[in-house]
Amino acid sequence: MTLVLEAAVLGILTGGVYALMASGLTLIFGVMRIINVGHGALVILGAYLSFVLWRNLSIDPFVSLVVTMPVMFVLGVILQVVFIRPLKTDREALSVLVTYSIALGIEGLLGYFFSSNYLQITAWYDTASFPIGDFRITYVYIYGFLLCLAILGAIFLMLYRTTFGGAIRATMLNRTAAQLVGIDVDRVSAIAFGIGMATAAAGGVVFGITNTFNPGSHYDLISRLLTIIVLGGLGSLRGAIIAALVMLVIEDITAVVISPVWASFVFFVILVAVLLVRPQGLFGLRVRERL
Repeated sequence: MTLVLEAAVLGILTGGVYALMASGLTLIFGVMRIINVGHGALVILGAYLSFVLWRNLSIDPFVSLVVTMPVMFVLGVILQVVFIRPLKTDREALSVLVTYSIALGIEGLLGYFFSSNYLQITAWYDTASFPIGDFRITYVYIYGFLLCLAILGAIFLMLYRTTFGGAIRATMLNRTAAQLVGIDVDRVSAIAFGIGMATAAAGGVVFGITNTFNPGSHYDLISRLLTIIVLGGLGSLRGAIIAALVMLVIEDITAVVISPVWASFVFFVILVAVLLVRPQGLFGLRVRERL
């Protein structure tokens, strides 16, 4: 019973990190209706940026977000303007090809500069832990979860308490109608893409501390993130958060109760089971605007 409880707690903490990464992915889809299969590679890029600052300048990984998040935001805006904005027709299908090409480009550059060797960011809190009942929790998971709460809270405040957030929500609901009422959807899309990349940087630093990674690590990562946003409902931030927490808790409990071999398999079985009942996902809209 103790192992199950420990797995559930760890699943919640890890799920928060995945929720943060998935939130950027689902925000991008909601605003632009593009499927960014390069999001995993951008998370890994964020991990590498934090690794470079930690190794060369001895900057704490979490402190490095002061640098990496703005850098990734600007990179996101540039990628949107240069590669995504020109897509005028068949946006969803073409976006898969374009963003996959971006992912391959990032993987190639990282492989050139860092080789394919696995790396990991280390800090005192990646091994230090504190007791909760009969088990112990490593500090990095607590710090990562608190970081996710702070960033996700800021995103929700921006969406529901600012004028620009209203423009984002209007664009997510109906892009054409948003244009008709005077919203600059190109500007909104560029900034939303930048926000998505900033969340990738934040998720990347926690991923880089808790996992070994190399340039090809994005393949497994993007499959998980896509599963989460499809389960939660494409374009639904609330759905992405709930789906990430549920999926990671179930996966960790499965690894303890049955076998780690079955954990990832159960991850996708749950997705199929839910989609058979609700094809639009837990919180997705049944009918979406066609562009």
